[in-house]
Amino acid sequence: MGEKDECNGRITIGIGNRVRMKYDTMKTIRVVAAVIKAVNKEGSPIIFATQRGYGEMKDGWEFPGGKIEEGETPGQALKREIMEELDTEIAVGDFIETVEYDYPAFHLSMDCFWCTILKGDLVLKEHEAAKWLTKEQLNEVAWLPADITLVENIRKAL
Repeated sequence: MGEKDECNGRITIGIGNRVRMKYDTMKTIRVVAAVIKAVNKEGSPIIFATQRGYGEMKDGWEFPGGKIEEGETPGQALKREIMEELDTEIAVGDFIETVEYDYPAFHLSMDCFWCTILKGDLVLKEHEAAKWLTKEQLNEVAWLPADITLVENIRKAL
């Protein structure tokens, strides 16, 4: 009755030849991402990007953040993650969007927020590298797939 689509981990149910429904069997991981914004010496807005230093997506560029723990709000998770990863206290500002993205092994649901630095020097504890990017420089790094849509929306907002 059902067949598993190995490509995306979904089960397709067919009833006759007319009705097909998909049931998602992929694990969903809920995360938050900080789009940390500042202004450079020329007065132009800049965005902070980090390069992953571990895991199967090592070397990909992303917005810093991480998993939402049980009982946390997205804002609380974001403040905790940025303190853990970058030794920096942030103010969580406006919600930008939730990015939904299917990686081969899991579904990512990423709540993204504008953020500013309150205190700290953005110390890289888990990342290989980091850059401040202007609107014109946003395509100069190899973004992870889930971050690409967010990058386009940030470009429009700057």
